[in-house]
Amino acid sequence: MPYLLISTQIRMEVGPTMVGDEHSDPNLMHYLGATKRNVLGNHFWEYYVNDAPRIVLNKLESCGYRVVSMTGVGQTLVWCLHKE
Repeated sequence: MPYLLISTQIRMEVGPTMVGDEHSDPNLMHYLGATKRNVLGNHFWEYYVNDAPRIVLNKLESCGYRVVSMTGVGQTLVWCLHKE
């Protein structure tokens, strides 16, 4: 999977950071220390870590991912990363 989306809501200084969905690479999710969860009312699973986005972005950079774009959507921040 060359593309990855990560996001955080409200407090980007402390996390948590959403790092994947149910189709994400399980090895990468394990490396990030991510936990899979289903939030009440959602019909999908997501992986998250308690780390701040800065920590997650540093880990992903060491795996070869680079930020392609970043945006804010309401109180959510989203980063799109690509691995060559």
